[in-house]
Amino acid sequence: MPKCPKCDKEVYFAERVSSLNKDWHRPCLRCEKCNKTLTPGSHAEHEGKPYCNQPCYAAMFGPKGFGRGGTESHTFK
Repeated sequence: MPKCPKCDKEVYFAERVSSLNKDWHRPCLRCEKCNKTLTPGSHAEHEGKPYCNQPCYAAMFGPKGFGRGGTESHTFK
């Protein structure tokens, strides 16, 4: 029986959601940053962790600078 990568409990067939080549419980497949529930195929992955496409993945790992929108789009160094 596969184990959920988030809660480490067994995932039964009826409650299984497959994403990132792993089986998850539906409530466990959430964005690592904002905790929004994700659906398979409609999110991005970075270092094996799921993120929602907008705004989290784009803000954290997308192009930086002005014109991308949101308060997290520009980083001061």
